[in-house]
Amino acid sequence: MAAATPADVAEDTASVYSGKLTLYVFLTCGVAATGGLIIGYDIGISGGVTSMDTFLGKFFPSVLHQEQTARGTSQYCKFNSQPLTAFTSSLYLAALVASFFVASFTRALGRKWSMFGGGVSFLAGATLNGAAQDVAMLIVGRILLGIGVAFCGLSTPIYLSEMAPPRLRGMLNIGLQLMITVGIFSANLVNYGAAKIRGGWGWRVSLGLAAAPACVIAVGSLFLPDSPSSLINRGRHEQARRVLRRIRGTEEVDDEYGDLVAAACETEASGYSARRRPWRDVLQRRYRPQLTMAVLIPFFQQLTGINVIMFYAPVLFKTIGLGGDASLMSAVITGLVNIVATFVSIATVDSLGRRKLLFQGGCQMLVSQVIIGTLIGVVFGTSGDGNISRALAVCIVVFICVYVAGFAWSWGPLGVLLPSEIFPLEVRPAGQSISVAVNMLYTFAVAEAFLPMLCHMRFGLFYFFSGWVLVMTLFVSAFLPETKGVPIEKMTVVWRTHWFWVTRMQMHTFKWQTAKFEMHNATAV
Repeated sequence: MAAATPADVAEDTASVYSGKLTLYVFLTCGVAATGGLIIGYDIGISGGVTSMDTFLGKFFPSVLHQEQTARGTSQYCKFNSQPLTAFTSSLYLAALVASFFVASFTRALGRKWSMFGGGVSFLAGATLNGAAQDVAMLIVGRILLGIGVAFCGLSTPIYLSEMAPPRLRGMLNIGLQLMITVGIFSANLVNYGAAKIRGGWGWRVSLGLAAAPACVIAVGSLFLPDSPSSLINRGRHEQARRVLRRIRGTEEVDDEYGDLVAAACETEASGYSARRRPWRDVLQRRYRPQLTMAVLIPFFQQLTGINVIMFYAPVLFKTIGLGGDASLMSAVITGLVNIVATFVSIATVDSLGRRKLLFQGGCQMLVSQVIIGTLIGVVFGTSGDGNISRALAVCIVVFICVYVAGFAWSWGPLGVLLPSEIFPLEVRPAGQSISVAVNMLYTFAVAEAFLPMLCHMRFGLFYFFSGWVLVMTLFVSAFLPETKGVPIEKMTVVWRTHWFWVTRMQMHTFKWQTAKFEMHNATAV
């Protein structure tokens, strides 16, 4: 008999699992997804604040002087400053370090309290940044923000994937990405208004208002139930059954509950003890396909160049010749495009699937970046000298919006969704922690490197990122299996039926069975 394919499993699950999309699970996932607000707000606020002259004058006067005297010098280099870059990227370094500790916290206490911890830490960081008197206070505040991002970035995607019905997991999980885009858009609006405040303290409003999304997730998480998978993993079986009945809106949850319990027990049945050593076991060969994707997907996501656009959109728009207000307004426009395009992903991810969206979005980003780099290169060349016409500046903004749209319905939401749904329960927090750590590492690297790279590579920087987009599009086309509709407790089937990964899975199964047979014989003797 032929092995069941992912499509077969998805179809069988739809006919066997009872329940529907209840108002309760919709609201629960909606509240949890607000964890994305703190991530998005920070991405949007950082670039806007670093383009405000009052902020630069107080903390980075050398950058302000360099910007004001850039006339006649390279437009590409006028914002290049290591302290300014450190302000932006310190958050992601802190999140990188914290992510390795958050996994154990999330596994022991559950997803709910991890989200709460993220909100509290982000609130403390926002308060410190809003009241900052020197660069040291800014950096410490950014570190606290980074810890908050690590908590929410790890626990929220897992929580959403575990709570959602299998056939709608993509839609509900992408709610997190939607909230990230709302956070970015809100930050751009705040920056636009704060820049007009007389007295030079508008930047304090921008940084301090990060407390608002922090309060939303911190307070909201107190009213959330923990996920059935997390409760089962911690031995709370009856509570898990009650939560499952409530989120599915039916008493007939025995099939799904049984599969969740079986998934939790699979590790012990196969001879592993992931409850005691998830960090060691996630490196085992049996998890090699999932681990490969958990590392490469966030790696590729950062090399799309999206954070270059979102971090530094106002700075980038000022670089190509738009005025201060115009640059901030252009960032608002790209933020709005980001939100609208995310709804496209929400509407199509569970029907078209993950692979088609990634391929289409990759092609769209590739073409857009080549055009953007070419237009900027035509005006400024390699010297960085020149003045851009308003019509050409608008044209560049349009193609940046096309690029952002391509990202927002492909690599943006799916870069978060895929790592959270592919790991088995026993190593899910550890696997997601690795994914978050890789994401933060390369976000940190891109944030650190962008301004110097813009200064030295000029318009070629956009060609650099477009080359990586081509590589990642080809990679997912060849090596990423389709996961739509497959329950996360049965996700191993997508690897066992994939043309490339099936041989690796079979190799591991053969070695494990041989070792088990030899151990049995040794014991018998």
